[in-house]
Amino acid sequence: MKIVSAALFKDCTTSIVGVGLGGIITYRHTYKFNQVRFSGSVRSSCYCCATLSSTMEKAKQTFDVDNAAVLVNELRKTFSSGKTKSYEWRMSQLECISKMIDEKEKEIIDALHEDLSKPELEAFLSEISMTKSSCKLALKELKRWMMPKKVETSMATYPSSAEIVSEPLGVVLVISTWNFPFLLSLDPVIGAIAAGNAVVLKPSEIAPATSSLLARLLGEYMDKSAIRVVEGAIAETSTLLEVKWDKIFFTGGARVGRIVMAAAAKHLTPVTLELGGKCPAVVDSNVDLEVTARRIIAGKWACNNGQACIGVDYIIATKEFAPKLIDALRSVLEEFFGKDPMESKDRSRIVDSFHYKRLINLLDEDKVSDKVVVGGQRNESQLQIAPTILLDVPEDSLIMQEEIFGPLLPIITVEKLEDSFDMINRKPKALAAYLFSDDEQFKTKFVQNISAGGIAINDTVLQLTVLSLPFGGVGESGMGSYHGEFSFDAFSHKKAVLYRSFAGDSPTRYPPYTPAKEKQMKALLSGNLLNIILALLGLI
Repeated sequence: MKIVSAALFKDCTTSIVGVGLGGIITYRHTYKFNQVRFSGSVRSSCYCCATLSSTMEKAKQTFDVDNAAVLVNELRKTFSSGKTKSYEWRMSQLECISKMIDEKEKEIIDALHEDLSKPELEAFLSEISMTKSSCKLALKELKRWMMPKKVETSMATYPSSAEIVSEPLGVVLVISTWNFPFLLSLDPVIGAIAAGNAVVLKPSEIAPATSSLLARLLGEYMDKSAIRVVEGAIAETSTLLEVKWDKIFFTGGARVGRIVMAAAAKHLTPVTLELGGKCPAVVDSNVDLEVTARRIIAGKWACNNGQACIGVDYIIATKEFAPKLIDALRSVLEEFFGKDPMESKDRSRIVDSFHYKRLINLLDEDKVSDKVVVGGQRNESQLQIAPTILLDVPEDSLIMQEEIFGPLLPIITVEKLEDSFDMINRKPKALAAYLFSDDEQFKTKFVQNISAGGIAINDTVLQLTVLSLPFGGVGESGMGSYHGEFSFDAFSHKKAVLYRSFAGDSPTRYPPYTPAKEKQMKALLSGNLLNIILALLGLI
C-alpha cells in the first residue's frame, strides 16, 4: 500500500490527461461495502485528472486492504463455483444491463448533465447508444464467441485434433474515467461479463453523479455475488491495487497508467491500459473544405468539448492552406454554436475548476497567448472556454507537449504536407491519428508511416463506433484493445487443447534413438508425404 500510495502522489505537476497542483480543497467521499456506508473527509493539494482522484488523501482510510481482500475473496468463491462461466448466467447479466439502460435512460442523461453539462443528444449518442450497441452485439454473438475454435494439427501429432478454448480469467478490476463516465465504465464490464468473469468496477469520483448512479443501478439490476462497484478516490483505488486480481482494465492518463501497471506487476497481473495522447489531424489542400471543417469540429468541440482521448488535439496543414481552413472552421463553429459560443447549450462544460485552470495556463503561456486566431473567451464561474484556434504555437510550448483535453486547437503549418510525418513521429504514439485528403497515394503513405492506436481517413472519432475494429493504443497511448469480440478476448485466456487417441502410437518418438528412427522423424517433421512413406519403408 505504501509503495503504491507514494507513487500516486509523486511529481503531481506532470499532465497527460491532466495531473497538476491546485489549491487546498476538502473533498468528501463515500464508499459502500456490503451495504455498509463509509465516509471520510480528504484535504488535498494534488489533483489527478484521469481516474484516480483530484485530491491527495491526508485523512484516515476507511476502506483498507482487509476490506478489499474480503471483497475479492467473496467474488472468488462465486467464480470458483462456476456460476459466472455458464452461458445462461452471462446472457442474463447482459440482458440486465440492456434492461437497465432502457429503463433508466433519463437518469443516466441527468447524471451526465450534472457531471459535465453534456447536451442530451450528445449524451445519448456517445454514451447510451454506444453502450447499448456493445451489449446488443454481445447478446447476439456470445454463443459464437464462447464456442471452441477448431484449428489444424500437424503430421507430427497425427492422428489428432486441436481447438482453442476461451476461458474466463477470474476476478477482474475495471478502473474507469470521468470524460465518458457511463460508456467507459460499462463497455469493458460488458466484455468482462461476456467472458464469464466476476467484476469490480471503480468509477471515477470526478464524475460523482454518474459514479453514484452506476453504484446504485448495478446494485439493483446485477448479480451482486459476482458484480460489485467500489466508489471512492485515491485511497480506495490504491487499496484496490494492493490486492491480487486476475486482470486490471484501466482507462485514464499515461502517468497513472504507469502506476497501475507497476502495482499489477507485483502480482504478475495482466493489464489493459486505455490511455491517450496528442491525436493529430493532417489536412490536405484538396479536401471538401466544408465537410472537413464539420468533421473536425465534430471530433473536437462536439465531442465532450474536446475532453476525449481520441479527439483532435492539433492540426497540421500547409502555410498556404491554413488560412482557408481557419476561415472554414470559424464559419462552421458559428453555424454549430452561434455567434456567441459561450451561450451555446450544445457543448459540454469543463469538468471542474482544476481542469479549467489547467487549460487557461496552456492558453496564457507567454509564447502562446498571442497565437489565438479564433475564440479565446472564458468564464470561470461556468467552467467554459470558447472553441479556440491557435496558429503556429511553438512546438516546445506546453500546449504542444501535453495532451490538451479541452476546447483548444492549435494549427501547425508546414511547407510540405509530407513534413507532417516527422512532426507526428517525434511525439509519443497517439491513440488516434486523422488524415483529410483525396490523394490515394498520400493516404497509403499516412497509414504506412504513422503509428497510432487507430487511424481514420476523412473523418474523426467514428472508428470508435465500428465494433468489428479493435480500440486500443500503442506505446504511451496504451496496450491491449477491446470493443466487440475484442472485449471478450481481452478478458479471456485462450487455452490450447490437443486431443489424441491411444491408436496410432509410433515407436519413432521413443528411445532408443536409431539412425532409422532419426530418418523417419526428420521425414515426419518435414511434412512431405512421399518422404514419410519412403522413410517408413526404409528406402531413404
